[in-house]
Amino acid sequence: MEAARSKVVPDLLAEHLDVLFCGINPGLASGALEHHFANPGTRFWPALHGSGFTPRRLKPDEEDALLSLGLGITNVVDRTTAQADELSREEIVEGGRTLRRKVLLWRPRWLAVLGVTAYRQAFGDRGAKVGPQAMEIGGTRVWLLPNPSGRNAHWQLGALTEEFARLRRAAGLPERSPDT
Repeated sequence: MEAARSKVVPDLLAEHLDVLFCGINPGLASGALEHHFANPGTRFWPALHGSGFTPRRLKPDEEDALLSLGLGITNVVDRTTAQADELSREEIVEGGRTLRRKVLLWRPRWLAVLGVTAYRQAFGDRGAKVGPQAMEIGGTRVWLLPNPSGRNAHWQLGALTEEFARLRRAAGLPERSPDT
């Protein structure tokens, strides 16, 4: 019996985005549905909305709406896995190189990497902490956010949402009020 091939989740990119969010890699649900952050346990969509980036909580299949808000999504590594710890250090380092090339090509104002350990490996910065980073890629500023996976018990939704809001404010983006 032949193993099922994982699908690549297409990047959500446009030139000169305000913020390009970068996950570690697609999970199994994302690979199956071909949408970013599709696992029901992810806190990406609630944090994105709660922080004021979006006027309502979007569903993964509505991700294209982010482009009109100046937001995009990519991943450090394209390969789908059940858990990010299935990725090799070499894959993450190579993914960091690929990510740099994407950022130089598309020129977002901010790159927001979602995952401290992956960021440290991809960019060789062992001391990186959540928040703004000294490193820039071209003219793109870099912000490190916690991994929004429901498995990341170190960050509860409220604290995660506040970190997203800190980025939104630093990027000078308006708080988008909820739809009524």
